[in-house]
Amino acid sequence: MEAEVNPADQGRKIMGWTVPEYDQPDREQGWYALAVILGLIFLVHSFLNGNFLFAVIIIIGAFIIIMRDGREPMPVNFSLTDEGVIIGKRFYDYDEIKNFAIVYKPHQGVKNLYFEFKSAFKQRLSIPLNNQNPLPIRENLLRYLPEDLERTDQPLSEALAKLFKL
Repeated sequence: MEAEVNPADQGRKIMGWTVPEYDQPDREQGWYALAVILGLIFLVHSFLNGNFLFAVIIIIGAFIIIMRDGREPMPVNFSLTDEGVIIGKRFYDYDEIKNFAIVYKPHQGVKNLYFEFKSAFKQRLSIPLNNQNPLPIRENLLRYLPEDLERTDQPLSEALAKLFKL
């Protein structure tokens, strides 16, 4: 279970770095124009078919994009300790984490550390490696967690989000 970070329970810090709160893609004016046109088409379609829930979902999605685009992501501290993982003010014990994977393909712009949780509610956590060397991270995590060697690419959801700049 995730918990607020208590210095007495978090363990000895092994390594850490700062990551953005969320990925903010670079969008050009053409992206916004296309998004507005598609949004209006979907809104008209939803009203013509009487699907008002779809219209609400489109409006909420547009609102979220506008709100996120209007501010810079906050920096969040990420740390590996001998007891678990700290992300911002949250602590995740290694017992809660099923495995980890590192996908490091700099030529494709993919440098991420993934944690898969045992709980059905927390499927996966993606942490950008930024300029970190993945080898010491892997060596340290192998002391506490199994590595998912099957994951060699970023998840489809992340690839699509990157492609569509969401």
